[in-house]
Amino acid sequence: MRRAGRLVAEVLMMLRDKIKPGVTSLELDTIADTQCRKWKVKPAFKGYGGFPFTICASPNEQIVHGFPNTTPLVEGDILSIDFGLISEGFYGDHAITFPVGKVDDDTQRLLDVTRQSLQQGVDAAQPDGYLTDISHAVQSWVENAGFSVVREFVGHGIGRQLHEDPQIPNFGSPGAGPRLRPGMTLAIEPMVNVGKPGVIILDDGWTAVTVDGQRSAHFEHTVAITENGPEVLSRIDW
Repeated sequence: MRRAGRLVAEVLMMLRDKIKPGVTSLELDTIADTQCRKWKVKPAFKGYGGFPFTICASPNEQIVHGFPNTTPLVEGDILSIDFGLISEGFYGDHAITFPVGKVDDDTQRLLDVTRQSLQQGVDAAQPDGYLTDISHAVQSWVENAGFSVVREFVGHGIGRQLHEDPQIPNFGSPGAGPRLRPGMTLAIEPMVNVGKPGVIILDDGWTAVTVDGQRSAHFEHTVAITENGPEVLSRIDW
């Protein structure tokens, strides 16, 4: 799990260095796919439920599960990239919302708050705590900042499968759900909207967008619960 987490993080750092105005998300998808081939690991999303790409690339008002395409990114865009791979039978899953060039202050605040809410969720993933301690920590941070939490999509257990029990909502009261035990591995992934929390699924059957056309951000880590607290498996450097 540590190796899978490190590799997904390395790929997202590669993509971060390529993101600039004029680049297309399809080019980024090719980079990720090529690197998986080089390492002889398998992209986790490609073919999963019929998803046709290696990365999910969701710009601006797209929340998750966006298809890479040939539309050039422009200055001021944001791009959420979700990526997973399988290494030696274990999954890693990681997402970051990247700015394209310089973004306005309101958009930067959205990115900062979403990233911080992920850290709040990670910090709440303590042994002998409860699953919804994570949920409550994320929701409180987001809503106290004036943003909204997407409710249709949730985090999840991860290990030998991409999506395992338990589901991890990004909202709810603390102190409920399964107890967190050392050895559990979780994908914690807040999705945060500027405006209303609702989503619409586009005609491709995958791409989720905000109901009001306002922007959304998405950050995710693969996290292990240890006796000494949470260990982020997918972090290298933001």
